[in-house]
Amino acid sequence: MKKYNVVLSLIALFFTTSLIAGNGNPKELGDVNWLRNFEDGIAKSVAEKKPVFLLFQEVPGCSTCQNYGQNVLSHPLIVEAIESLFVPVAIFNNKGGNDAKVLKFYGEPSWNNPVVRIVNDQKEDIIDRVNGNYSRLGIVQAMRLALQTENLEVPAYLTLLEEELIADKTGTETAVFSMFCFWTGEKEIGKLDGVVETQAGFMNGREVVAVKYDPEVIQYKKLLKEANQASCADHVYTEEKAQIKATESIIGKGKASDTGKFRQDREPKYYLSKTVYRFVPMTQLQAVKVNSMIGQRKVPDALLSPKQLVLLKQIQANPNGQWQNQINKDFVQAWGELVANKKA
Repeated sequence: MKKYNVVLSLIALFFTTSLIAGNGNPKELGDVNWLRNFEDGIAKSVAEKKPVFLLFQEVPGCSTCQNYGQNVLSHPLIVEAIESLFVPVAIFNNKGGNDAKVLKFYGEPSWNNPVVRIVNDQKEDIIDRVNGNYSRLGIVQAMRLALQTENLEVPAYLTLLEEELIADKTGTETAVFSMFCFWTGEKEIGKLDGVVETQAGFMNGREVVAVKYDPEVIQYKKLLKEANQASCADHVYTEEKAQIKATESIIGKGKASDTGKFRQDREPKYYLSKTVYRFVPMTQLQAVKVNSMIGQRKVPDALLSPKQLVLLKQIQANPNGQWQNQINKDFVQAWGELVANKKA
């Protein structure tokens, strides 16, 4: 028991310190815990066999630079990926000394908007430099490509984040399916590739699941067929002509009706809501997949980041703590509140 308590104490210490690392940074650097010496970063890259995540940033900088730090470099999962999968090194592009030497080595301009280079321990670019793309998706795709190029594992949480960001960029569509049990609907539909969000509720007196999906990954006909085969689409609510036509051809005439007022169920993500996983902040897509896996009686831990898993272990070790239900909460905001509470 004593050994178990020591382990839990170490976990709690790691969770607290790793969550608040990066606080006190200038706005342009976000929440990442950066090294500031390039050669130290290369040495650490050799020792840990990780690529170097090299940020060229103007500090203090313009609004673009500040927004990049506050939006991209402060997203909890992006911060975690940079810190755990890479060696983060920040180079100020408006300073002299060692910073200026690194700029000159890579031919980077001074007083420039953010540029990211991911390099190996020989200081060679692994992928093309990220320039002019100041989005979360741009940096997530760069990290994934760099890891793949180096034959390193891409963790599931990073893949899910990329899928969600791609869907946000390219645009999603919505389908509303009626069924005998919306808990089953969320479980069965949620496991489909391309489904990025599910919400269980009621429409016109029927149990329904509102499904947000990426049509570039799964088209409506495929989505409807899969849902129908799982007995999770006996009726469809839509006013889209294409959806009405497809619905009538797949599940029959009169199976499509105009959309009514949606009322969310009191227990969203039912299977997730019955476990301690409900206390862990997740992105919408993570929650969809975790809920589905729990409904299938599978352990969903592989979908969570290391910090999320540390939090989960804390919750399991202290089930009577004042944990808050995080289902359907904005992930970035929920994680930020968790950090604030830890620091208080």
